[in-house]
Amino acid sequence: MPTSTASQQLFMYSTVVSDVGTVRSNNQDSAFAGEHLIAICDGMGGHAGGDTASTIAIRSLAHIEQDNVDGDVQVVSHMMATSVMAAHDAIVGKAKRERRLAGMGTTVTSVALVAGCWVLAHIGDSRAYLLHDGHLVRMTSDHSYVQHLIDTGRISEAEARNHPQRNVVMRVLGDFDIDSRPDIAIRKAHPGDRWLLCSDGLCGVLEDSTLEEVLSTCADQEECAQRLVSMALRAGSTDNVTAVIADATLALDADAFDLPHQTPLVGGAASASLETIADIVNEPVASAPPLREGKQSPAARAAALRSGKDPNEEPKQPEQRVAQPSSVREDNGDRVNTDTGEIPIVQKRNGRISADPNDPEVAKAIRNEHIEERKTKRSRKFRNRIITILIIILVLLGVAGVGVGTYRWSQTKYYIGDNNGKVAIFQGVPTSIFGAKLSHAVTDTNMKTSDLPPSWREQLDQGISFDTYGEAKSHTRLIKKQLNDAKRKQEARQQEKAEAEQKAKDEAAAKQKQQEEAAKKAADQAAQTNKSGGDKS
Repeated sequence: MPTSTASQQLFMYSTVVSDVGTVRSNNQDSAFAGEHLIAICDGMGGHAGGDTASTIAIRSLAHIEQDNVDGDVQVVSHMMATSVMAAHDAIVGKAKRERRLAGMGTTVTSVALVAGCWVLAHIGDSRAYLLHDGHLVRMTSDHSYVQHLIDTGRISEAEARNHPQRNVVMRVLGDFDIDSRPDIAIRKAHPGDRWLLCSDGLCGVLEDSTLEEVLSTCADQEECAQRLVSMALRAGSTDNVTAVIADATLALDADAFDLPHQTPLVGGAASASLETIADIVNEPVASAPPLREGKQSPAARAAALRSGKDPNEEPKQPEQRVAQPSSVREDNGDRVNTDTGEIPIVQKRNGRISADPNDPEVAKAIRNEHIEERKTKRSRKFRNRIITILIIILVLLGVAGVGVGTYRWSQTKYYIGDNNGKVAIFQGVPTSIFGAKLSHAVTDTNMKTSDLPPSWREQLDQGISFDTYGEAKSHTRLIKKQLNDAKRKQEARQQEKAEAEQKAKDEAAAKQKQQEEAAKKAADQAAQTNKSGGDKS
């Protein structure tokens, strides 16, 4: 007996493979692959900032893995948008508290399976591809400067791959004053749909046709992810490379006992926070499987040689591990040790070891440690104060020296600029240091800047620089000559226009006079004709 459509339900299997690559020292990508949610976040902002930002974003999104089971598509789409913006706020707050993280940010591309629909949230230049009925469709548009050039028809897709500003992202989550709202899209899900979420370390070097071929021909999820990451590295990717693969599968009986299930996988930088993510989703999570092969490319060998490593040596891969939620960790006794190490361990005269703070010898040792700590702290504060004062003095002396040197150098330069509406020659450079101008007017001309063309006025606003006064003076004469020539040409054009208008008026008057004379002549002839006719009568 066939199963009714109402009892059919889609489930999602997913996996992720993330690799640091051949050039970077750390992995700033983070990824999540679960039963209800997949996500890829590509961090940016330096050694510590990028991985922190991408990890924060994954933590902010991870709760959707368990919170979207009610099956309301609109609720989940709103949840994904607010989670992305919450990640933005968390990144900004952490960057303010820890200035070393200033400027960090991350992309976010995530997909949730809800009630037979795909809900996609996207911001940045990571990408989401959907393989449907054997055809690969790119589901996201890069929020990048290069994509803007493509959309406006200024460059082609092929030119974009080697564009010098291809890494400039115009919208991203981070410590920036830009729009943090993600693009949200909803699409009907079908059995057999396959998603690829990837960072630009993968899609930036592999063609879409290559992605379509691998996704179509490699049925095994992990093998497919392994192959794509390996191919990107062999193709010369110099970035972190991450691929998340997710497949929609059909369970004919939603009430069956053995429904599809998998342990969520966490890849990249976020895998260092497995316990935290396990607490968020309230179930075990595992780190992503490591890349098995694919780093023996010429770029990888060159990078190994630059760092003094053996290019033939296979790097040691981290082992996969599983983290349980806090309730299970407490039951297993795997709680974090709260001992701060403040109580010293004392060996008594009888050989017994004691750490009991009520023991007089232990109490004395505690007091001695506290006294030493206070002495060390006072000494450190005094030393730091002296060092700070010396640094401030050196900085002030350095700034003063730089200021004096800069001013002396500036006075050997000249530029032409605007001085109260007139063209003038200035000695110095058109800038200032700490509010002090490095220039002053030495020669005014009779030329008004308002008489100059707009392009010339823009140049004067910036300042036209010269190495000598003579060059500046010569250029002002050139400007004056060109201005006079332009005035003469304008006057000549106006004179020609006036003469042409006068000529037209004269011609019109002459023509009108001719017409009047002709009319008068015709009237005279008519009158003469009438008179002749009367005489005959």
